Amino acid sequence: MAPRLRTFALAATLTLAAFSARAADIPRFEVEASWPKPLPNNWILGQVGGITTDKDGHIWLIHRPRSLTDDEKGAALNPPRSKCCVSAPPVLEFDAEGNLLRSWGGQPSKESGEGYEWVGREHGIEVSDDGFVWIGGNEANDNAILKFTLDGKFVMQIGKIAPSKGSNDTTQLGKPAETAIDKDADEIYVADGYGNRRVIVFDATTGAYKRHWGAYGNKPNDDKQAAYDPNAPVSQQFGNPVHCVKLASDGLVYVCDRINNRVQVFKKDGTFVKEWFYEKATLGNGAVWDLAVWPDPKQSWLLTADGENNEIRIINRDDGKVVGSFGRSGRNAGQFHWVHAMAVDAKGNVYTAEVDTGKRIQKFKLVSDALK
Repeated sequence: MAPRLRTFALAATLTLAAFSARAADIPRFEVEASWPKPLPNNWILGQVGGITTDKDGHIWLIHRPRSLTDDEKGAALNPPRSKCCVSAPPVLEFDAEGNLLRSWGGQPSKESGEGYEWVGREHGIEVSDDGFVWIGGNEANDNAILKFTLDGKFVMQIGKIAPSKGSNDTTQLGKPAETAIDKDADEIYVADGYGNRRVIVFDATTGAYKRHWGAYGNKPNDDKQAAYDPNAPVSQQFGNPVHCVKLASDGLVYVCDRINNRVQVFKKDGTFVKEWFYEKATLGNGAVWDLAVWPDPKQSWLLTADGENNEIRIINRDDGKVVGSFGRSGRNAGQFHWVHAMAVDAKGNVYTAEVDTGKRIQKFKLVSDALK
């Protein structure tokens, strides 16, 4: 073989080898159809408004008891309609094997002496490494986030269960969708939300306001927006809902602008960095519902949940390009109906939560070497 041809062939071989090695690193999953184990006490789940994992690899969810229909909660009716079922408490903790470890939540009794109001429609849950659980809601007056201990003891509330004051008020939220904890700075980031059009940051211990921003790092406004049109110029404001916020270890902040089919990326001070669009032709409820950061040292990938197209995309975190996906619309194990939220544990296992009539959680076990 001539030297030039031999060099070309060697380069092609090396390129193919590099591609093959990179492809082998892309996460692959199999659904665990029997996860979680059956709930005790004749319990059943409603719409699952949030799911997360903690530092111990446990899975926490918040569901919506009031979303259960009479035929689903027949045993709870007076008189009982059927043998099954009754609602589980709103907050549940599982281990990785699917065993229920803990459950609590709901409106406190007058006798408890705990000074808070539970949300009207449960939405979003986060567990901090120092042992606190944050929850929110997206009913009309759910304009607060609540902080509890792991056992459900009330600690603090930011905002009030009362009318919103708009996207530039610093004391009240606007139907917040999700939170993220910056443990080093002791700050909580809020995707705010179904009513407001911003990310807002508070001190996670005192609740003091720190900063907020809208799309492209600009000041948000609450002017009426036109319906999403894939052929129109991109919106300069977040749409409703601002559905997720996630932090990476390099200081980047990722925000799900669900109805506008995009992820916007910021620095922690709100400086805009870049944006990526996914399935731009998607109408309905949008294509970017939640996001998770891959747990390898470089946090190489992002996973995004798409509840309109009912799939999870695997994305290169450097450039936002889609490198894989799994799931489709359906009722069987491994399929989705309105996959609403997702989480990834330290071992690369993915946990998903469904709303509308989905009303379930699923586990997808990592089966590739994507964490090597």
